[in-house]
Amino acid sequence: MRIGILGTGAMADALGRQWERAGHQVVAGSRSRGDVRDAAEHGTDAVLLAVPYAAVVGVVAGLGDALRGRVLIDCTNPVGGPDFGLLTTGGPAAAERIAAAAPGARVVKAFNLCHESVWRLTPPVFGGRPLAVPLCGDDEDALGVVRHLVRDLGCEPLHAGGLDRAGLLEATAALLVRLWVAEGADAQAIAPPLEFAGS
Repeated sequence: MRIGILGTGAMADALGRQWERAGHQVVAGSRSRGDVRDAAEHGTDAVLLAVPYAAVVGVVAGLGDALRGRVLIDCTNPVGGPDFGLLTTGGPAAAERIAAAAPGARVVKAFNLCHESVWRLTPPVFGGRPLAVPLCGDDEDALGVVRHLVRDLGCEPLHAGGLDRAGLLEATAALLVRLWVAEGADAQAIAPPLEFAGS
């Protein structure tokens, strides 16, 4: 696949390197390194949006029609402040704001629940179980592309609903980050095994 990455930070580097290892052609660009438009135009199969949340709407809106028809993967988290709060409370999810700023792009929320160090693992398997990656999106073909990219990392994709449920993934990230960073807690321990999850 031809994958463009908007951003050149840690998440962009971690995911981009893994996809290159899987045989994909990856071009990354940012305001400081490379060219964002070149990266977007390269990503005929998928474009990963991996810039700080404060910059996402400006970046995608500035690309105009360059993202039209593209599978746009949003791995950003609208989380900030000393208490790691959700910055979109009371309004649309970050993924929905991105979709509104990039009309015609096929947005899929994914890869937002883990630190970049996890994406550098080859593969990310814990206790013999591959990491599961929840996806939210409305376009089945776009979801299929992202499922493929998830499996290329050695992970398992999970359908988490349409883009209208992306806010739940973003809120989950805010909760997990607070538990991990502020409380030093094993956040994975909050979920029981499937057989105890109820029917």
